[in-house]
Amino acid sequence: MLTLTLRGLFGGWRKDDAVSLRPAPDLIFRMKSWPRLPEDGRTAEIYRLVSVMSSQPVNRQWLLARCSLTPKQLDKLLNHLVADGALEVIDPARFTGRQATAN
Repeated sequence: MLTLTLRGLFGGWRKDDAVSLRPAPDLIFRMKSWPRLPEDGRTAEIYRLVSVMSSQPVNRQWLLARCSLTPKQLDKLLNHLVADGALEVIDPARFTGRQATAN
């Protein structure tokens, strides 16, 4: 049942709605504001992820380890949240003087 709901959520986004976020393992995500989710994207799992990101910054690996979304689905969700202006993406490399690694 969750797969059908997630398929509807991710299939409903237009390509031009998303930004070109190329996730790196060390990028950190933190919610800036509560996102506007489409009705079919309002699942317990998505709300749980958004709730965690609103209370603490997390990276993509942490999110993948704690949800049933595929990496592609998670990337689409993160892209949607960035495009919506609800998600802040922090590159820790700018604080340490090193380059972020890409997947």
